Amino acid sequence: MEEPIRANAPLARHAMAFVLAGGRGSRLMELTDSRAKPAVYFGGKSRIIDFALSNALNSGIRRIGVATQYKAHSLIRHLQRGWNFFRQERNESFDILPASQQVSENGWYAGTADAVYQNIAIIEGYAPRYIVLLAGDHVYKQDYEPMLQQHVEQGADVTVGCIEVPRLDATGFGVMAVDANDRIVSFLEKPADPPGMPGKPERALASMGIYIFETRFLFDQLRRDAADLHSSHDFGKDIVPYLVANGKAVAHRFAQSCVRSSSEAETYWRDAGTLDSYWEANIDLTDVVPGLDLYDRQWPIWTYGEIVPPAKFVHDDDGRRGKATDSLISGGCIVSGTAVNKTLLFTGVHVHSYGSIEGAVILPYADIGRYCRLKNVIVDRGVRIPEGLVAGEDPVLDSRRFRRTDKGICLITQPMVDRLGG
Repeated sequence: MEEPIRANAPLARHAMAFVLAGGRGSRLMELTDSRAKPAVYFGGKSRIIDFALSNALNSGIRRIGVATQYKAHSLIRHLQRGWNFFRQERNESFDILPASQQVSENGWYAGTADAVYQNIAIIEGYAPRYIVLLAGDHVYKQDYEPMLQQHVEQGADVTVGCIEVPRLDATGFGVMAVDANDRIVSFLEKPADPPGMPGKPERALASMGIYIFETRFLFDQLRRDAADLHSSHDFGKDIVPYLVANGKAVAHRFAQSCVRSSSEAETYWRDAGTLDSYWEANIDLTDVVPGLDLYDRQWPIWTYGEIVPPAKFVHDDDGRRGKATDSLISGGCIVSGTAVNKTLLFTGVHVHSYGSIEGAVILPYADIGRYCRLKNVIVDRGVRIPEGLVAGEDPVLDSRRFRRTDKGICLITQPMVDRLGG
């Protein structure tokens, strides 16, 4: 039985956030060989999923479920360590929901809609009035309360979070067309030739993977979809297009609920789903005034904080000076006699002497040997870069040894390094 709505109470207090975090993110290549995309490191100390979870928490939502599937150990361990502070006695809950044969012996989630369908019994136990469905693999700050209010005020069957993107970049999104009242009149999942917006032919209105439903209505739709043998059991491919055609689907513009500090000039949302976009989103944080303000204490991004010593810079000799400029250096790092510029060093990275690091995203506990020169690289967690290695200067050589993108970003993993000595 749903709890009654109290007068003047935020709608978020009557909502449950359900985070879909089961995807691999194959466009991140070897970076997701051992972890799901939502578990990929971001911003010096966070994981990508921390943004959706922090948005829910900061919006006032106190019931959260996270559906996991692909190589979920790293993600589950992070959630257990960093998000274990919810208390039942405060009417809070945080559930990790791996595929677990909830409704059949075929336990895997068949699609995003099936991931929720298999957990209906668990959600019913909390009796939320609204479900806020979230993708666990985007970087942004958003207050979901205005979106909930719009959903109720417009009497929508589903409200879809949307953002304007360049039309040619919209092939990986659900793309919608809306009328003057933002009612969705068409919805195409990942079209090869996305339609432009009226008056903005080079822009498209793309789904952010955020959906709001009234809980009982959603369950009815999930049961209907589960019985459809021709469905792929996916929100973007099946549920939302059905409601566009047979119900009332409404678009919510991200600009109406985007959270910005005084230093953030524009709305910020990134799908860091390719190596280039992942590198760019991290390196953006090194700008003097970055587009995403991680220092905003009014809207903190919660994560698991390891207990580590402060960052350390050593040696002050000509040719051997430990220093960092325009960079983010996390706790536990040691920069020993090397210049670091326009770079993110995640927790526990050790950079040895006589080298140079520029435009690098170096994940936790990597070790960079002496005399190394690294430019425009992503170094995976725990990689030991051997003495004297050079990356980012010779495109032909980089392509033979590492994963190099068309934009010249090199991903370096431990197996790639191990092959160098073979």
